[in-house]
Amino acid sequence: MKRIEETERLLIVVDMVKGFIDFGNMADPGIRNIVPRMKEVIEDFLEKEDAVFFIRDSHPEGAAEFEKFPVHCLEGDAESELIEELMPYEEKGLTFKKNSTIAMFAEGFQETLSKMKKLKEVIVCGCCSDICVINLATPLSTFFDERNQKVKVWVPSNLMETFDSPVHGREAYNAMTVKMLNLVGITTEEI
Repeated sequence: MKRIEETERLLIVVDMVKGFIDFGNMADPGIRNIVPRMKEVIEDFLEKEDAVFFIRDSHPEGAAEFEKFPVHCLEGDAESELIEELMPYEEKGLTFKKNSTIAMFAEGFQETLSKMKKLKEVIVCGCCSDICVINLATPLSTFFDERNQKVKVWVPSNLMETFDSPVHGREAYNAMTVKMLNLVGITTEEI
């Protein structure tokens, strides 16, 4: 990876952890459908020495978020680890652990972004599209606007996914997320 200060492209992989895909209270194996293309994009970024960030949900016991969502991805538990397919890439990027649905507040995240003065493009991918992905992409875009830094924030619709349940239809929530992202000027074109 190029020095953070020199990189022009950044890929952010959000919550592709075992607790959202493999097992646990919030897991949905259907999210795995985006992994093959995601691996290709990660490999492309790493080959070009562009920056790759991994965001991992990681909560302490009794986290405030558990008032809103079932207990999941406890700190140090296997649920908070990247899925097996993505684990080999983690050491080649930077990892940020978050205790909320908004990665912008993860320790060190904004400080690291602030060093990226040459950044031109950020691709955000992962799950869940309608929660953690949109909750990162939207403030990320406004973060750069506030700094008058012209950075294209992009959330490819083929690299975001959400869970499916009787009260949370995957297709409907993904479609809603695309509309909301487009409304605030974030590109969702597939790659």
